[in-house]
Amino acid sequence: MPAMTSDSITHVRISSCYLPLANPISDAKVLTGRQKPMTEIAMLFAEIETRDGHRGLGFSYSKRAGGPGQFAHAREVAPALVGEDPNDIARLWTKLCWAGASVGRSGLAVQAYGAFDVALWDLKARRAGLSLAKLLGAQRDSVRCYNTSGGFLHTPIDQLKANAAASIARGIGGIKLKVGQPDGRIDIRRVEAVRQHLGDDVPLMVDANQQWDRPTAQRMCRIFEQFGLVWIEEPLDAYDFEGHAALAAAFDTPIATGEMLTSLGEHDELIRHRAADYLMPDAPRVGGITPFLKIAALAEHAGLALGPHFAMELHVHLGAVYATEPWVEHFDWLEPLFNERLEIEDGRMRVPTRPGLGLSLSEQARAWTRETAEIGQRA
Repeated sequence: MPAMTSDSITHVRISSCYLPLANPISDAKVLTGRQKPMTEIAMLFAEIETRDGHRGLGFSYSKRAGGPGQFAHAREVAPALVGEDPNDIARLWTKLCWAGASVGRSGLAVQAYGAFDVALWDLKARRAGLSLAKLLGAQRDSVRCYNTSGGFLHTPIDQLKANAAASIARGIGGIKLKVGQPDGRIDIRRVEAVRQHLGDDVPLMVDANQQWDRPTAQRMCRIFEQFGLVWIEEPLDAYDFEGHAALAAAFDTPIATGEMLTSLGEHDELIRHRAADYLMPDAPRVGGITPFLKIAALAEHAGLALGPHFAMELHVHLGAVYATEPWVEHFDWLEPLFNERLEIEDGRMRVPTRPGLGLSLSEQARAWTRETAEIGQRA
């Protein structure tokens, strides 16, 4: 073990918080019978404190299943952090991986490590008095943003149009609609209705949530060419790299995918296949900021655009660091968990200037917490 430095981790608190959704959420996976409507999000929070009183807040999450498993695994490996130098973030990520090596380096395991990794980066930036984006080397002070939460499949067309218009009026820059209905003609009508309602100048994306087979994806991508979309997201199974690559090569409309992948290796394989024009890594899902930055470096080298998935409170910082202009997904679902709000105007999301992530947990988050564990001693 390295010699003790001027500071060390003395206390780790993890908490399992369940965020209820106002309405059950349905996408194509529900309509094809593969999943049930989503009613809550399981959040895993990590709060790290050092001997000198520095603190960091991190989080990961799971949808529909996995929340209890994430929390249990985080509780098992958290003792590995106590006594360590919080500056050694890369080494600590590796140490956590070895602590849980028997369950692998992807999936639920690394999603548990992600909460600790984000907390360590938050702590480092707070201690430096810099926003996370500034600590990492920001390219810009705001990022383009698009809204997803108003475009789910359970939403009637009239409400879909109203939601889209309201998002644009609020200052959000683009709109994403869910597609992947068993009857593709319904998808076409919905996209056409929103495009006509918003006009040709508003950026519009669609997301099939992996529910098309290859022939259907070919057909739908061809039909959707007429709508001038920013991208078509997850037209095929997330691990069908060859299929996505064929679509990316065949159509003018960019193909976006990557959100369901949970490791650097999986993203490397996707990039190697040229299976995406827009790469969509999710920092909590891949194990935190440390692996996300490696994925972003691979994407930049390959000349890919970036569109991080979900968790805008974190990805606004990481998007600001990417070499070329990204799109960051606007979801207001997590807002009740934090005391702070992101500023949005003129189609862009401003990067917070507060130290670290610029976030603190709300009393509501504490109220929704079902289980906690504390490791070590407070300074």
